[in-house]
Amino acid sequence: MLTLQEGRIAVRLAREALKAYVEGRKTIDTKGLPPVFDEPRGVFVTLHLEGELRGCIGYPHPVMPLGKAIVDSAINACSRDPRFPSVRPGELKRIEVEVTILTKPETYNVPKKKLPELVRIGKDGLIVTKGPFSGLLLPQVAPEWGFDSLEFLGQTCVKAGLPPDAWLDEDTEVQHFEAQIFAEVAPEREVIEKSYSDATCGT
Repeated sequence: MLTLQEGRIAVRLAREALKAYVEGRKTIDTKGLPPVFDEPRGVFVTLHLEGELRGCIGYPHPVMPLGKAIVDSAINACSRDPRFPSVRPGELKRIEVEVTILTKPETYNVPKKKLPELVRIGKDGLIVTKGPFSGLLLPQVAPEWGFDSLEFLGQTCVKAGLPPDAWLDEDTEVQHFEAQIFAEVAPEREVIEKSYSDATCGT
């Protein structure tokens, strides 16, 4: 778990990486950060422009130090998300930056029909993998869109390019993870830790 101060550093790092790349195609270094940023962690950087998604890319698994993963994810979110054009310099002061730090994904080892009972809305993120297809939804997606656990499973399958009920297939792997979410309350403003722990779990 990161402290709020470390979370604020994470968001500032993401914004600095975003600004440096959008304005000058430069990649910032990660020297001088607290020790937690040297630990391998999964992370996603999400960009919102006036309340609408503007980019979201990251690393589901802890494949590199957190600091480098944040910088890479910020650059990819602003320039390599296939759903959006690259962020332009004039947009920077209107974009809100959010950093989601993930625990290591774990596979559900229960009969597939029991999964809706186990998915905790607002607390769990999901990864669905079947053959070459894979999709991930962060924990905040379900409460933000009003999904219950069944809809959340289905939408993660759709994100993977699979039918909504593909999670029931025996050859589909369903993993879950938890996350800490740190976000600017407004562009370049105060950073808070978001919590959806009061969200109820649907079935």
